[in-house]
Amino acid sequence: MPESTKPTDDGELEPVRVPDPQLEGIEASVRRLMEQSAQQAQQLDHLASAPEPSESPFAAFGMPGLGGPPPAAPTEPRPILELDGEEREDELDALSDWVDDFFLPVYGSEVTTAAPWCLQWQEHDDVVAWLHALWLAYQQHKEPDAGLSGLFVWHRDFLTHAVAAIRAPGGPLSACMTSPDRPAHRLLPGPPPSVRTEMAASAEAAGPAEPTS
Repeated sequence: MPESTKPTDDGELEPVRVPDPQLEGIEASVRRLMEQSAQQAQQLDHLASAPEPSESPFAAFGMPGLGGPPPAAPTEPRPILELDGEEREDELDALSDWVDDFFLPVYGSEVTTAAPWCLQWQEHDDVVAWLHALWLAYQQHKEPDAGLSGLFVWHRDFLTHAVAAIRAPGGPLSACMTSPDRPAHRLLPGPPPSVRTEMAASAEAAGPAEPTS
């Protein structure tokens, strides 16, 4: 701020600051900027300490980055024999649709003694397990990321072995239909449990041993 002088009561001159409008305007601008900076700092502190919103208007649409829940990871398929109740029934229904609509019309060769079949194949757990694994492999190998040879690999490594195991003359369906004119269904008994398993079951049924006095 420029200075001037004025006489004092003693007749001496003392400096006097003369207001400069331009300089005062600069100082006022600086003060305003400092006040705005302080207000912005307070707002940032408030936002940083605020809790996360429990719900967003975009949450119902699951839109990423807009407050929605993260997308669910795809569930890994489980072997059908490990499923229970309604989950197993739904999987078996889907498998039956694939077997009846695709597998049998394309790969279901004539029923003979050398290639038996069963109209109630869903009652054979081992056949269900084979066909379910074959179906899962088909879904994987028909995808674009399996490449142009994906379905060839499925035919070579999966279909051939599954059909040979399911419809073998001495396989799980050998006591079922061996001629289209003679429908049949019978579950073949499996081997008995091992001696160790039987001993453990007998001990569990007998209960804890009586203490000896």
